[in-house]
Amino acid sequence: MPNQELTNPLVQVARLPRFRALAWSGDVLYASRGYELFRARIQDPIRDINWQSIAIFRLGWKRQITSSYKLSSRLFRDGFHALAALPNGGFAAAVPGSILTLAPNAKEFRCTHAITQGTRPLHITTVPGGAIYWGEYFDNPSRDEVHIYGSIDFGATWNVAYTFPKGAIRHVHNIVHDPFANCLWVLTGDNGDECRILRASCDLKDVEPVLQGRQQSRAVAAIPAENGLYFSSDTPLESNFIYRLDRAGKLSQLAAISSSSIYGCRAGNYLFFSTMVEPSEANRDRFVRIYSAPTQHADQWQAVLSWEKDRWPMRFFQYGNALLPDGNNMTSYLAVTTVAVDSEDMVMSLYSVNP
Repeated sequence: MPNQELTNPLVQVARLPRFRALAWSGDVLYASRGYELFRARIQDPIRDINWQSIAIFRLGWKRQITSSYKLSSRLFRDGFHALAALPNGGFAAAVPGSILTLAPNAKEFRCTHAITQGTRPLHITTVPGGAIYWGEYFDNPSRDEVHIYGSIDFGATWNVAYTFPKGAIRHVHNIVHDPFANCLWVLTGDNGDECRILRASCDLKDVEPVLQGRQQSRAVAAIPAENGLYFSSDTPLESNFIYRLDRAGKLSQLAAISSSSIYGCRAGNYLFFSTMVEPSEANRDRFVRIYSAPTQHADQWQAVLSWEKDRWPMRFFQYGNALLPDGNNMTSYLAVTTVAVDSEDMVMSLYSVNP
């Protein structure tokens, strides 16, 4: 069980080993177990949650074996890593080496794009007009050009929608749709001017940097809100913080956090960011933590949950982390998937969020 700290708005109401929360769509939560996708309607009050299997991705025998065991699954980064619910009732997803598409009412995902640089994007995003985007995430030591791919046919085909020229960035961390400003936020890394937060039109024809050139502009997690964009820094080189970039362009540092952060979400009347445990001289904390703040007082952040990193080497068996799902959550429940932590490794938990 996690350690509960300070005044905690969260109460654990469900625990599901081997499940990973991927995305919300209203009051429906999508989660995976290995290479099988499930959904459940999360209604208040929670009693028995009815998980329904939606579809599977059929893969080779090696992945079938490695995904069946926790440590080998961690070692080979098995399973779904990103999911987006599409307006037509289908889905786009990322697994190691492939972008997948599930047609409406189909029972099996199919590969619609083989990833040639890196293994997978960190996130997939959609915009109200139906376009889908993901950015290339790979080591890129030569700083080759980096593409953002898009689809306008519900993931049936993918084309390059935008290209960062050679030497511009290392890779794309995230693309976040902002419904309040009807724009996209593109987050990139990792060093010097490669660290960028860019504002883009929803067709990616207009892309302009808003923040750039320092480690505190190195971000993966961002939450759009009516009064601005909240984001957490993701740097192993410096201390990390939660920020707000308001609609007038003013940047405010809101709270210090214990380590790098790559996941954030909204649930109920609260905002949440999680931290991870990674090797770093600047960030020595051995605990994965979740920080929260009420949306009406989003300068009042506190750590509310924590888990200690487990004993397995991070280089092979992943950093300790608390994964938060994408999508639009209309419920008062927070879904968290903990990885590489004591007692709660590869466990999905649901928490009610007190008003």
